[in-house]
Amino acid sequence: MKRNKILSLIAIVVVLASGCKDSFLEEKRDLAGYNEEVFKDAALAQGYVDYVYGLFLPANNAQSLSWNLATNNDTFARTTDEFAGETDFNKIWATISYTNTHALSYFGARLTTSVVNNPYTRLKQINIFITEIDKYGLPEDVRKRLKGQMYFWRAWQYFDLVRLYGGVPLALTPQDPISEDGTSLQIPRSSSSECIKQIIADLDMAQSLLPGKWGNSDWGRITSGACAAMKGRVLLTWASPLFNRTDDITRWEAAYQANLAAKTLLEANGGGLFKTGGTANGVAWGNMWFSEVNNPEAVIVYGFNNLAIGGNTTKNNGWEQAARSKDLNGAGSLSPTKQIVDAFPMRDGKMPGASTTYPYDAKKFYKNRDPRFYKTFVYNGAIWPYAGNTTFKQWTYKWYRNATEAIPSLTTETKGANASAVYISKATDPGASNSLGNFQQSGTDFMEMRFAEVVLNLAESAIGANKLGEGFELVKSIRERAGVENLDGAYGLAGATSRDQLFSAVLKERNIEFAYEGKRFFDLRRWMLFEENSPTAARLGIKPLNGTRRTGYFITVKSVAGAKYVGTTDPLIKPATGNAPIADRDPATYPTANGSANYNAYLDYLYDNVFVITEKDDLDRTNPADWKFKWYPEYYFFGLNENILSSSPYLEQTTGWNSLKGMGTFDPLK
Repeated sequence: MKRNKILSLIAIVVVLASGCKDSFLEEKRDLAGYNEEVFKDAALAQGYVDYVYGLFLPANNAQSLSWNLATNNDTFARTTDEFAGETDFNKIWATISYTNTHALSYFGARLTTSVVNNPYTRLKQINIFITEIDKYGLPEDVRKRLKGQMYFWRAWQYFDLVRLYGGVPLALTPQDPISEDGTSLQIPRSSSSECIKQIIADLDMAQSLLPGKWGNSDWGRITSGACAAMKGRVLLTWASPLFNRTDDITRWEAAYQANLAAKTLLEANGGGLFKTGGTANGVAWGNMWFSEVNNPEAVIVYGFNNLAIGGNTTKNNGWEQAARSKDLNGAGSLSPTKQIVDAFPMRDGKMPGASTTYPYDAKKFYKNRDPRFYKTFVYNGAIWPYAGNTTFKQWTYKWYRNATEAIPSLTTETKGANASAVYISKATDPGASNSLGNFQQSGTDFMEMRFAEVVLNLAESAIGANKLGEGFELVKSIRERAGVENLDGAYGLAGATSRDQLFSAVLKERNIEFAYEGKRFFDLRRWMLFEENSPTAARLGIKPLNGTRRTGYFITVKSVAGAKYVGTTDPLIKPATGNAPIADRDPATYPTANGSANYNAYLDYLYDNVFVITEKDDLDRTNPADWKFKWYPEYYFFGLNENILSSSPYLEQTTGWNSLKGMGTFDPLK
């Protein structure tokens, strides 16, 4: 967000300047206690709550869309088909063991007197607040709103743990590592069902305490609608095959009722799909990221600002800089895969090769695609505006230095190319400036949960509960807002009629709608779509990831006659005198000599006659040459790692994982 309202850092400043006998942050260094003055003053209590927000949200300059709290980076996104690269969770291991780094370390460690930020230290701060806030005389309306936010974050934290590990210890009162005896801290793992019950109770409590809408100065705080939507996400996860191996319809019905209630509550408070500017050509869909206060699409928001780099209250969004190419002094560090590019349908909603209205041409893979394609990707020759140049064209082609080269070594991107020859434009601001820290000074908020997710959560739940027609209509509403053509009365989905076909349609729609928004990893886990023999993948007709490689594009240059271009000079840039070696990529006037009436037509001409498109297979490891994506079923519920088990040996290990005491006995499906 571009104003100076900051939900986390400003609170620290307020508390430090408060004049209480010990500073709020210093008080946090004594994990045995707290400063009771915090609970007597509304501003200080608000500062405490905002401090807790900050513990959950991405830090200054974080790569927000693909960032995840559990890893504090984009590791989960790289354990999908969205990004390439080896992680602890997609490579071959000799054994599955709690001593390996694939035993996810997110769980945390036994509470100590050290100041750290992990799930159970966050829960301790929340539990202190919930326990103490009612004791010191603050007005009831103030206390209710503050407690509501804390109940939400407690539910958020427990859900984040449960969806990764299954059941975890439920600490609902403050744990004191100093004054309490050791056994009182030894809380065993609760069953997954008990945890879900507690999460829902916290979300219901939070919803009852919070307003449906805050004033403008409190934009970004959790609302009652956000609590209801989070409940819908939780119960959808509980109904999904990861937890619901017997396809219990009552779980789908509970998820349906929760998501329907969330959608209704959000709409009653002004929520809905963002449509400002119109749905044609995906205009509204692309612009939804740049509307902040009262944006109907925003349900849960991670706030940022565009304050100067290095300031005490600066919280820039690092996505803009990461996405922008090095040609523009961006980092050029995001390389979307060909697999996600191929996942986007044509303009009529049908998949490439299936549409007769828009026949697919692999040479011009960018032609006539779903409008969201053009708001998600930047391909070779596409216009990618920014503040300094509203018609900037991003070129990514390469060529051969000499005739013996097998792989082209020269590129038009003189400052360095990304790995896949396609860039991500999603949530990059046409008004962003590379004069402000090379795009670093970005204040674009990230909508962690959008209204579109509520709609698709409801659609999936409806299908699960055998309300197939209702679920189908909800998916269609997402495509309608995106600007997809409705030539078959179903926005390209007319062939989906059975329950499994509609489940598949929802998951594929989520893959498109939420591409690079941190949802893909958890959708693949919910539906157990990683391994080769996945029964759900077979049911839904979705190819599992195991055994695959993520790839990109080589876009090379040839002469119009067909000979590959070899040389040291950029073949498509016209020098000060004379002609470009092959063709001028940016003609001064139209129509061109070849008859192209405008730039779009000329770009098509270049792709037809000058560019050669081949698949680039070096995004994943090439040493060993036969590296393939490898996910183990044990990762559907991660084991507790060596650190936590050695300090807390009373904890049961998850089934399928070993431990100091032998194989795990904790069943995450109970």
